[in-house]
Amino acid sequence: MEQRVRVHKVRLGGEEIRVVQPWPGSASAPARLALRDDHHWLSMYVDRPGAEQLVALWSLAARSARSLIHLPIRTSRPPDGITGDGLTGDGGPGDGGPVALDLVLAHHSLRFPTSSWKEVRARLGRGRPHTTATPDDDFPDETAIDHRRRFWPTYRDHLAFDLAAHTLFVIGSATAFREHGTALRDLVTRAPSHSHRHPPPAHYCVELSSGPWPGTRARRGVPGRLHIQYAGDWRV
Repeated sequence: MEQRVRVHKVRLGGEEIRVVQPWPGSASAPARLALRDDHHWLSMYVDRPGAEQLVALWSLAARSARSLIHLPIRTSRPPDGITGDGLTGDGGPGDGGPVALDLVLAHHSLRFPTSSWKEVRARLGRGRPHTTATPDDDFPDETAIDHRRRFWPTYRDHLAFDLAAHTLFVIGSATAFREHGTALRDLVTRAPSHSHRHPPPAHYCVELSSGPWPGTRARRGVPGRLHIQYAGDWRV
């Protein structure tokens, strides 16, 4: 999986923070992604190019222990006609409706303090263009994943969610990103044909959870469930 990115380096407290963002896509085929905090859960929407971008950056997060992978998507509006989204209001924090979010993927060994993100983001400049490449088979086959291990008390390769400065942080080990990346890959390989086999209102989605128990809250009351819905016919 090859992609163009922008690499930023920010000095903070004597340390250098490396932030990687996707390069803006073409106007003819933009990658569309939107993310909202719906308070009870987190809702994300992707079209085909958006799913491909998310999967490629997810793979990069598994291999970039010293970088923050940042998708600046909080100005994106979700598609019209989506089902099961629960969206109300305009997404502003004052109306009780959903709140628009950016997304950051971070390796847990980086131990980045999410409270510093607002300052880091404000210091991002133009960045340096770069091309990254990760293997197409970076994620294991579903049959190779022992999901029962996630409930063992000694298991440590869970994803963790946190919210800071209108940004969802998804934090995990390389194993956590790769094993959950297997489900995300289906947004590219299976979701596009789903609408042809299952008429509306059926939709294709992937759900990721923070910790071993689906639906429970993450730390500081952050919703513990991320619902990612494929929107092949994106209308706004």
